Amino acid sequence: MTPKKYLILTCLLFLTSGCSILGGGTKTVEVVSKPIELDIMQPALPRPIEMTAPKWYVVSEAVITNPCARSISFEPPRFDENGVEKLKRPKTCELSERENPDWPEGYTYLDRFLDEMKKQNNGSVVFVATTIGDYEVMSGNMQEIKRYIKQMGQVIVYYREVTNADTQTEVKDN
Repeated sequence: MTPKKYLILTCLLFLTSGCSILGGGTKTVEVVSKPIELDIMQPALPRPIEMTAPKWYVVSEAVITNPCARSISFEPPRFDENGVEKLKRPKTCELSERENPDWPEGYTYLDRFLDEMKKQNNGSVVFVATTIGDYEVMSGNMQEIKRYIKQMGQVIVYYREVTNADTQTEVKDN
C-alpha cells in the first residue's frame, strides 16, 4: 500500500473514533427505574345487603298456662319494706277472670298456632314451620345475597381487567 492510502486510513480512523482517543474519558449512562402509579378508576361498589328476619314458630301440644288477671290481698294484709301491700295470685279462678277468657280449658300451643294460621290464611291451614310471608322474606333474602355476590364479582373482574391491561401495556412499552 502506498503512503497516501495509509494517510487516508489513519484520517478515517480518527474521524470515526471521534474524540475518544484524545478525550480519554467515557460517559456513564445512569439508569433509574421508578414505580409507575396506576390511575385506576374506582367502580361503584354494590349497595349493602338488606335482609329482613323471618318469623319462626315453635309449635307443641303443651298446655298454655292462662293465669288469673287480678291478684288478691293476703289475709291479714302483708306489706313490704316500703309499706306497699303484697298481693298474691289465687291458685284457681273462674274462666272469665283469666287473662285470656276466650281460651278454653286445656288450650294448647298447637291450638293457638292453628287459630292464628286460620286467621292469617282465610280459614285454611297451611302447616309449615313459618308463615308464607316469612317464606317470601327468606326468598327475597336469597335473591339479595345472589345480587350482592354477582355485583361483587363484576367489581373483581373489572379490577382484574384493568390491572392486567396496564401490566401488559407496560411490558409492551419497555
